[in-house]
Amino acid sequence: MSTTIPSLPDDLLLSFLARVSSQYYPNLSLVSKRFRSLIASPELYQTRSFLGLTESFLYVCLRFPPDPNPRLFTLKKTSSANLLVPIPVPNSPPAHWSGHVAVGHNIYNIGGLIENVPSSRVSILDCRSNTWREALSMRVERFAPSASVVDGKIYVAGGNKDGEYPIEVFDAKSQIWDHVPNPCLKIQTCFSKSACIEGKFHLMCGSKSLAYDPKEGRWDLVEQELGQSWSWFSNCVIDNVLYCYDNGAFQWYDTKVRLWKKMEGLVGLPKFDQHTPVKMADYGGKMAVLWDEIVPSMGYKNKMIRCAVILLKRLSKSEKILGQVEWCDVILAVPRSNQFEYAIGVTF
Repeated sequence: MSTTIPSLPDDLLLSFLARVSSQYYPNLSLVSKRFRSLIASPELYQTRSFLGLTESFLYVCLRFPPDPNPRLFTLKKTSSANLLVPIPVPNSPPAHWSGHVAVGHNIYNIGGLIENVPSSRVSILDCRSNTWREALSMRVERFAPSASVVDGKIYVAGGNKDGEYPIEVFDAKSQIWDHVPNPCLKIQTCFSKSACIEGKFHLMCGSKSLAYDPKEGRWDLVEQELGQSWSWFSNCVIDNVLYCYDNGAFQWYDTKVRLWKKMEGLVGLPKFDQHTPVKMADYGGKMAVLWDEIVPSMGYKNKMIRCAVILLKRLSKSEKILGQVEWCDVILAVPRSNQFEYAIGVTF
């Protein structure tokens, strides 16, 4: 086997490697320079996509004060447990109050605070090689911008203090920024929320709910009910449905009747305190929910990060969404001062 595999043509080796779980790629890349080159090549991931062998990964960014540098982790499932495993990523950019989205195998870190000053910086993490690179900066420095992806383009809003709120769009293919027509509204807060729902960029600023249709190039006011329970910190979109955690409950927005509805099921998911910080992410079509809790037995100096992965089932006849908890585990123990920056799912 060891003598025949290296002599195979590249296309056959790519077909072979594409059928191997990517969790083994770091070890396989040590076999030879040729293996390392093939594993890092775009052709390998194109082959995986063609064969329908894509995988979903959950990336979690944490900060451990007083160290200002963020640390990246990924969720690993073993035969006995689910764990957050650190990723040795050099030169990670500051992630505090940044916007974060995934496009393909890339995670974008947009704006945020650098030495307490709003930034226009954009960094891209290639999740295949776990390396960062710089992209073209935004035209506006932004603190806590909202960012969402519509058809491979990243729409960024909010995060500046002048009240004008220019909205920018970044084409992930051409790597070029462009402007978005102004919705002709002045918002008096720098915070905003956004989501891609049914091919439109939905934006919530203050009490205004707007939707931008890229195909029509038009802004429309949308239903007021959308913003009533749309949590700024805990929300995600999965299969064109907006979910959020608010006031101790998981909810989803039904666009047909324009109402927020409580998720059914969730047996095995603990009840959260209203002040529990909860992060949500689209994890390959499932919902990943992360939170931390103080454990008295750990002396109150440490806490545990817990995660639940939830399978979502839409019951068409009753217009309900049922959440089935696949598993719920402690995935990492951290100091009490630890802070969540973001959790994001990537599929490639």
